[in-house]
Amino acid sequence: MTSAFLTVYLREIRIARRLGGSGSMGVVFFLTLVTITPFAVGPDPNLLARIGPAMLWISALLASLLGLDRLFQADAEDGSLDQFHLSHTPLELVVLAKCAAHWTTAGLPLALASPLFGLMLQQDGAALLGVVASLLAGTPALTLIGAIGAAATVTLRRGGLLLALLVLPLAIPVLIFGVSAATAAAGGTVPFLTPFAILCAISLVALALCPFAAAAALRQL
Repeated sequence: MTSAFLTVYLREIRIARRLGGSGSMGVVFFLTLVTITPFAVGPDPNLLARIGPAMLWISALLASLLGLDRLFQADAEDGSLDQFHLSHTPLELVVLAKCAAHWTTAGLPLALASPLFGLMLQQDGAALLGVVASLLAGTPALTLIGAIGAAATVTLRRGGLLLALLVLPLAIPVLIFGVSAATAAAGGTVPFLTPFAILCAISLVALALCPFAAAAALRQL
């Protein structure tokens, strides 16, 4: 099972590296949303520092949706998905490997770029560390939840909008506790570990359930 997982994971990494654009496009979109925030709410440093964690998380959530609609679409078009169905490797493991590769190429760069972008929103050192930690803990859940929407819309042309409508309501708990953890690190009234532990638990639950839900949707094709 481990060798099959690594084979699919490395295959997806090579495809993403060859095609390019997914991770960098997400980071550029992330930067764009953060950049326009001061123009929308004003340049007040205190206001930007207060809403900074929320804006960083909202930007990361929206940026993580980019490319999710193509998670299984290319495999469905070239017949690879049929081969996955016929192989001895469980489809759930294939889904998990593809999600891991997508997070590595798209979700991880968002978390690593967040400290630089957080400086634009007047975030101090503790707040930046909180944002990075919460994004590292929460973005895997966003990818896994997004896999369900990608599997459900894989046969639809231009299904990106429907995917967003399916995924965003399910991602609200991740957003709530991600923002809570980042805000707590910046000096909120709630201890940082409380929302951070819940955020980690959400990612673990998503890790346990979402591959099965996405695989079940793919089997209905």
